[in-house]
Amino acid sequence: MTQSLYLVAGFVLLLALVPFGIKWIQSRMVGGTALAGSTSRVLSAVAVGPQQRVVTVEVGSADARICLVLGVTQQSISCLHSFPAGATAVVPGQAGGASPMAGGRGL
Repeated sequence: MTQSLYLVAGFVLLLALVPFGIKWIQSRMVGGTALAGSTSRVLSAVAVGPQQRVVTVEVGSADARICLVLGVTQQSISCLHSFPAGATAVVPGQAGGASPMAGGRGL
């Protein structure tokens, strides 16, 4: 009787530890992206409707950064434009072609 109780308690303990083990394995097997210095950060987000946003994010490794302009709705995310992170864009209505992403006025 006692032996079967230990067996059931060990099995329950093993089942309780499975989620922690899965989380640990996932953190170790990120694919090398987060561990190699690849990060993403949100540069700006502008609401254009009740559930729609235009979001500018910077992604990639330190030597190959790319800015993505994304249209975000409740159902989908669409890439509207992409450009290298260090590039300056000519924005109509701004003197000198200063880009909001390159240190000009933010959106």
